[in-house]
Amino acid sequence: MKNIINNEAFQPTYFIDFNTTGIQEFIKESTNSGQSEKQKAISLYYAVRDKIKYDPYHIVLKKEKIRSSEVLIRKSGYCVEKALLLVACIRGVGIPAKIGFANVKNHLTSPRLFELMKTDIFVFHGYADILLDGVWVKATPAFNKSLCEKTNTLPLEFDGINNSIFHSLDREGKKHMEYLEDFGSFYDLPFDRMLTEYNLFYPHLKINDTGTFGTIKIKEDFEKEAISQI
Repeated sequence: MKNIINNEAFQPTYFIDFNTTGIQEFIKESTNSGQSEKQKAISLYYAVRDKIKYDPYHIVLKKEKIRSSEVLIRKSGYCVEKALLLVACIRGVGIPAKIGFANVKNHLTSPRLFELMKTDIFVFHGYADILLDGVWVKATPAFNKSLCEKTNTLPLEFDGINNSIFHSLDREGKKHMEYLEDFGSFYDLPFDRMLTEYNLFYPHLKINDTGTFGTIKIKEDFEKEAISQI
């Protein structure tokens, strides 16, 4: 299979730097040699989903801060950062993987997050695209289990067979998220394209050419805030 797949799907990149010591150790801790490729992918999905806290309030959109190895050091990140780390880990065990993006509508966004974004549409929402048994399967490790449990949201599961891309309903059956537009998947993070989309949809955030917010200073803890809205 490897010789008919684009070699870029296996390689480390600037943003998907799985050849770093930290990511290699994380992979070793999260998998074992007796697992199949699919089992390793599943184990890594849950490791990234639950060991890396979802945090949309402390985003620094600088190239050196959004690398997979930096996300692992912080133990937190937003959807794109967590998807990048998952792709890095998947490639690190020899499985082809890409980073994908889509615009999604979040029906259950918190009041504070809505105030910040001025919309309930998440632009360039990140997911991992993984080749397992000859089929590309999507996986979204964004929302950690503890956050989901505290906010009455069903955590996304991943079986290595079916796409795991959005929380369609919460525990009470209310619509949570829906996909509006899929940009497809890429061999590395299209950083400039991402900033262009962010500035197009969120012009009030005034993201400058160094990738930092021009006017917004965010100090809240997203998980604590989300819990307070229950």
